[in-house]
Amino acid sequence: MAGGIGSRFWPMSTPENPKQFLDVLGIGKTLIQMTFERLIKTSPAENIYVVTNTAYKEIVLEQLPALKPGQVLTEPIRKNTAPCIAYAAAKIHAINPNANLIISPADHLIMQENNFLTTVDVGITCAEKGRIATIGILPTRPDTGYGYIEFEKNGKLEPNQVIPVKQFREKPDLKTAESFIAAENFYWNAGIFIWKSKTVLDALKKFQPELHSLFASDLSFYNTEKEQEHVNACFEACEDISIDFAVMEHAKNIDIVLSNFDWSDLGTWGSLDTHLKKDQKNNSVVGKGAHLFNSKNCIVNVPADQTVLIDGLEDYIVIQSENRLMILRKENEQALKSYVGEVNSK
Repeated sequence: MAGGIGSRFWPMSTPENPKQFLDVLGIGKTLIQMTFERLIKTSPAENIYVVTNTAYKEIVLEQLPALKPGQVLTEPIRKNTAPCIAYAAAKIHAINPNANLIISPADHLIMQENNFLTTVDVGITCAEKGRIATIGILPTRPDTGYGYIEFEKNGKLEPNQVIPVKQFREKPDLKTAESFIAAENFYWNAGIFIWKSKTVLDALKKFQPELHSLFASDLSFYNTEKEQEHVNACFEACEDISIDFAVMEHAKNIDIVLSNFDWSDLGTWGSLDTHLKKDQKNNSVVGKGAHLFNSKNCIVNVPADQTVLIDGLEDYIVIQSENRLMILRKENEQALKSYVGEVNSK
C-alpha cells in the first residue's frame, strides 16, 4: 500500500512526492525500495503488487524497475485501506484463488529483517488454515499514536507465538495507553496482515457487502483492458473506510503473531529519531553539511549539498527540503499537520 501523502513528514513529504518515495534515513534508499527489498525475500518480484494513487504510478515504476506496469495498481481517489485491499485481493484472486496475501504499508521501517521473515512465515501458516493473521509489535512506551491489539495472556509471551485476538483498540489517551502497557497483553497494531485472498473477500462479503459487491461480485473485469475503468467506478462509489473498521473489528478468526523485530510506522519525525545515529549531544543528523554547536536533543535533516550552521538549539526539529525550511519544537510536533494546513491556506 503506497498511496498516502505523509503529511506529518513535511517539509520533505509533500502531496507531489510523499514520504514512501523519500530517502528519510539518508542511506540512498527510499522507504518503498526498502519495503520491496524486504518482501522480495518472501515473494518473487512478479508476485509483488503496489497499490498507489494514479499520480504516483510513474514514481513507483522509476523506483522499482523490477516491476512491470501491470503490477502497479492505481486508485483514482484516496478511500482509505479497505477499498485498496478489496481491489488488490479481487485482482489477485482472479489470477490465483488459492493465493496468500501479505498486506504491508510501503512507508514503514523494519530492522532485523530475518526476524521479520520468520514472523511472516508463521503468519502464512495461520493463513493456510483460513485465519486472518496480524503482526503485533511489542510496545516500548505508552504511545497514543498507535492502535493496539488485545489478546489473552496465558503464561510467558514468546516471539512468533500465535494467539487469538480478543479485540482491536483504537488510539488511546495516555492514561489508557499506560494501562495497556501495564497489562502486558496489548501489542501495537502494525497494519501488516496475512490472509488468503478468499478469506479476506469472504470477510468483506460478510461485514461490508456493498464494498464486496463493488470490487468482487464480478471478477471478469480484472486483468483485462476494462480493469481500470471498472476500478475507477468502484472507487467513485465506495465508502471511505479503513480495513480495521471494515473487517478487523468484526471478524472472529483473527490471530496475532507476536513479533521481535524493530519497527516504526514513521508517522512523525519523532518516530524516526529512535532509528538514527546520535552524536555526543544526542542530536540525530542527516546531511554532511549540517554543523551543530551548543545544541542537543535535536533532529536535523538537510540536503547533502547544502551547508547549515545551527547554534544553541535544544529539543528542536530542523528540516530543510528544496525551498522549504521547518524549525519546530519537538513538543509541538503533534500540531505540525495543523500548522502545515495554515501555511498552505495562505
